[in-house]
Amino acid sequence: MLDSLLAVDAIARSGGPIVDVGSGGGAPGIPLAAAFPDRQVTLLEAAGRKCDFLRRAAVAFANVRVVHGRAEEQETDAWGVAVAKALAEPPVAAEWCLPLVRPGGTVVLYAAAGADAARVSIVASRMGGGAAEVVPVSDTRALLVIPKVEPTPAGFPRRPGLARKRPLA
Repeated sequence: MLDSLLAVDAIARSGGPIVDVGSGGGAPGIPLAAAFPDRQVTLLEAAGRKCDFLRRAAVAFANVRVVHGRAEEQETDAWGVAVAKALAEPPVAAEWCLPLVRPGGTVVLYAAAGADAARVSIVASRMGGGAAEVVPVSDTRALLVIPKVEPTPAGFPRRPGLARKRPLA
């Protein structure tokens, strides 16, 4: 739970709704919904069974909705913040998350302390994002914070599965 809240400061810098991409068991989305009760939090999950669990787990939160689907199939430039924890390698996670965020918003990826911000920045530059900033949170953990500076370019997101099969960086 506390690990999920490490991104509160980074998220607070951008307004608007939050999407937790690949929400799994609800972290970091549900703890962030508790931390930001005035903001809509979408738990986006591709696995139907996990969505069923998330609906039960989030019933106490009026600001949470669960969406069964893939990041590549969602509306682009719609959220203020996208977060992802244990979704994929950071460059792949960035490719999935950046199209979801509107210009002026932020993507926050939970990552290992040695995450390659340069590779993530290469992907970000192709997706309308700025340079990735590494924010250390412990000896082993960091946040990759990526600003969205331009609308998602034509051709993105790529079709499901392609980001993992042929990463941009």
